[in-house]
Amino acid sequence: MSHTLQEPATGSVPATSGHKPNTTLLVVYLALGGLAYAVLQSLVAPALSTIGKDLNATTSSVSWLITAYLLSASVLTPIFGKLGDMMGKRRILIVVMSLLLVGTVVAGLAPNLGVLIIARIFQGAAGAVLPLSIGIVRDELPKERVSVTIGILSGIFGIGAGVGIVAAGPIVQHLNYHWLFWFPLVLVVIALAGIIFGMKESPIRTPGKLDLAGTGILTISLVSLLLAISEGETWGWSDFKTIGLLALGAVAMVVFVFVELRVKSPLIDVRLFKIRGVWTAHVVALVFGFAMYGTFVLVPTLLQLPAFTGYGFGKTATVSGLFLLPTVLMMVVVSPVSGSIVRKYGPKPALVIGAILLTAAFVLPALSHAHTWQILVSGILTGAGIGFGLAAASNAIIESVPMTQTGEAISANTIARTIGSSVGTAVIAALISSHTKLFTLPTGKIALPSDDTFMIGFWACAGVAALAIVIALAAPSLKNRMAAAKKLGVEDTDSIVVVK
Repeated sequence: MSHTLQEPATGSVPATSGHKPNTTLLVVYLALGGLAYAVLQSLVAPALSTIGKDLNATTSSVSWLITAYLLSASVLTPIFGKLGDMMGKRRILIVVMSLLLVGTVVAGLAPNLGVLIIARIFQGAAGAVLPLSIGIVRDELPKERVSVTIGILSGIFGIGAGVGIVAAGPIVQHLNYHWLFWFPLVLVVIALAGIIFGMKESPIRTPGKLDLAGTGILTISLVSLLLAISEGETWGWSDFKTIGLLALGAVAMVVFVFVELRVKSPLIDVRLFKIRGVWTAHVVALVFGFAMYGTFVLVPTLLQLPAFTGYGFGKTATVSGLFLLPTVLMMVVVSPVSGSIVRKYGPKPALVIGAILLTAAFVLPALSHAHTWQILVSGILTGAGIGFGLAAASNAIIESVPMTQTGEAISANTIARTIGSSVGTAVIAALISSHTKLFTLPTGKIALPSDDTFMIGFWACAGVAALAIVIALAAPSLKNRMAAAKKLGVEDTDSIVVVK
């Protein structure tokens, strides 16, 4: 497969391979790798209390299993994404999948919390799986299959997150927390073997050197911001550490932008953020990350509250996880549909549809969540909205930047989604802990989240999702997007079939 590229400022080396890969197997291997990573990201959260009991660890200590994973993913995703553009996406994908393999094995064998946290850092290093996979798809697949396949791969991340939350309850209930890692290990091994033995190197290269200054500054910024967001509830949002880290993260981000505008080979070309098709996709990804993890916290909590509260449903962790299955199934169905819409009409319609569905998904339970059917319908709408939106956001990036910058551009989108999910989780968790109601039982008094907690939480998510509608409407039309892309040297926009 050959590509004709306009020479970018940094230069490009389109290697000539002449090979014809089995594209179906290629997509399967990439999907399995993305699924394994996404499952491992969410699988631990519902099991934190069980892990803490087994390891005699405090709640604040065991929460580092989530924090370490997020920090590792956020810092290393842009680095590996850039290295993929420079050195070959398959080569770097093998590296990150190997790190995921090592981290999963170590986690399965971990004798204490310290080792388990280190294992989670290794697992988080595989955060570049999505940008690298999308880059390979763009480089290797026939143009007419790119948008649908990217839709599938983007949807896989939402699907994996849902599967992890659904599966966590039964695993820790019937086995032990070590099996949270042994089951996904099978996916990791199959994906890694397929990538090594069934995939040739992608032919697109962007020569250059890794921007060490930018890497260091971005690391400081992301670590500060995510650490403050993740630990703010424990430390206190007015605590000096929380405020100081937020301020440091914001200042470092500003410095990062100035540095990247001046280096010859930036880690992330921040000039891309001026492109309307790019910045709108990033904001939508951030909003959808917030909403997705907001519902992953709100819904199980509501379902597991005792029925004597008058608004809880008294479900077990296992049963409450099953209520998220409709969300996962809708992602499976809708993600390729979103890709098809993108191919015919461009990303904007799918972005708007996804944002509207996601907003409706939260408005419904915000108005009333007295019956389980309302929770189920909300889950269906959530899955459909996320399936449309995330798939369209990834495609919007692809259709707005040159092939030589795919890795860094999708990496930035992945970071936006990660930050959104972290903020969503932190905000909803803070809301739940701050709005409680005291119940008197024969054994004593107990404080539980009040009904107002869920009404406010659902309305908050609905408001954030409504913001996505506004941003999606601001995205460029198909005609304008293609015109802007051509000016930047994007030569594969003819994968879109314009329907008149």
